[in-house]
Amino acid sequence: MIAKLRGIVDFIGEDSVIIDVNGVGYLVFASRRTLTMLPQAGGEAGLIIETHVREDHIHLYGFADNAEKQWFSLLTTVQGVGAKVALALLSVLSPTDLLRALASQDTTALCRAPGVGAKVATRIVGELKDKAAKLNLGPVAAPVAPVAKVDDAETAAKPTRKRAEKAKPAVPDAPVVDDGAIMADAVSALVNLGYGRSEAFGAVGKAVQQAGENRNLDTLIRLGLKELSA
Repeated sequence: MIAKLRGIVDFIGEDSVIIDVNGVGYLVFASRRTLTMLPQAGGEAGLIIETHVREDHIHLYGFADNAEKQWFSLLTTVQGVGAKVALALLSVLSPTDLLRALASQDTTALCRAPGVGAKVATRIVGELKDKAAKLNLGPVAAPVAPVAKVDDAETAAKPTRKRAEKAKPAVPDAPVVDDGAIMADAVSALVNLGYGRSEAFGAVGKAVQQAGENRNLDTLIRLGLKELSA
């Protein structure tokens, strides 16, 4: 079972990439979010892989980070949501966006993905809301970072300021801090106050919408408590 690939990007399509690993090309299906993080053909990259083995095919699905892979696995447990639809959802909604959509029961956001209608979106919210509340809601980790291919070792050793700026990696080495960590802390705080995790999760989701740009921990807890006491 293949769990991870690292090699040279050979070709990037609309929904897949070919990774050359020691002369063997692996076709990996991925979300647009993951594909846009990859370097151009010739660059080195790594992907977390989930392997699906069926009677008529073996498909590889690649992810930039563990959070995306975890959501893919969760989404595909819903009736009517196959791998293609799950990748479509992950192409238009980041893991944090999905978390918000489920917490606030925002089916409109889910319907932005091709192949997801109102009926499927409602089913996703209904089946995954409680499961999502139990996920690790911490920050999305940095993906398996692609490494740009250096064609000229001498130039790379003495880069000009302009070249150095262009050579900055598209993906930071440090974890990306997002709303997931704040939401996790807010949910945990409400649970510690005696509320159920599922209802705390829903309240925090609505609090995120109400808070707008002011999404700090204290605000989410205060708005969450207000929502729970309504």
